[in-house]
Amino acid sequence: MAKKSTAGDDRMVAVEEALGKTEQFVEKNQKLLMYAIMGVIIVVLVYFGYQKFYISPMEKNAQDQIFMAQKYFEMDSLSRALYGDGNALGFLDIIDDYGRTKSGNLAKYYAGICYLRMGNFEEAIDYLESHDPVDQNIGPMAIGAIGDAYMELNEPDRAVDYYLEAANDVDNDFTSPMFLYKAGMTYEMLGAYEDAYDAYNRIFMDYYKSVEARSIERNIARMKAMMEKE
Repeated sequence: MAKKSTAGDDRMVAVEEALGKTEQFVEKNQKLLMYAIMGVIIVVLVYFGYQKFYISPMEKNAQDQIFMAQKYFEMDSLSRALYGDGNALGFLDIIDDYGRTKSGNLAKYYAGICYLRMGNFEEAIDYLESHDPVDQNIGPMAIGAIGDAYMELNEPDRAVDYYLEAANDVDNDFTSPMFLYKAGMTYEMLGAYEDAYDAYNRIFMDYYKSVEARSIERNIARMKAMMEKE
């Protein structure tokens, strides 16, 4: 009488068949697999070599160069901060020479703020939008500054979108309530009282320790009154 096969036997047979097919595939495509592995190794080596011997030295130079431009920025000497002083580079030169580095990315933020303070709002938007908001402190400030530029250009509808984006970019008790407040004020100006109420109420509920929360109940009451009138 033939022995009855079990489920375990069937699984073992299936595994053996799969292993056999794998071995056949490896034997048949040995050279191709070897070239693929070598290709991956080469790509990894090139990447780390690029980072170590090109990007890292460039980053160090960029950090050295941006120092003086930041000093001029702190002194509110915006022209020198942007264009340099003939010896030290300005933010625009740093962007041109070191744009791929972290300092180059930071220079884009500073350049945008310089142009914003100088009243060149279109240029400010261009540089702030080119900035990659990866830093949790500077990122929201850069996004919110784009909103400020659009407000100066009398485009509150676009400004409020950036204020909300800045408020949501990094959740904290500093930038989130600050830009929610700006969003609320902008909504008020647009006559969108319910949206303004929501922004103010979010400050009251979620960021009650913030500076903006100290007097936010008056804003909330004002929005309630405006909504009742509608």
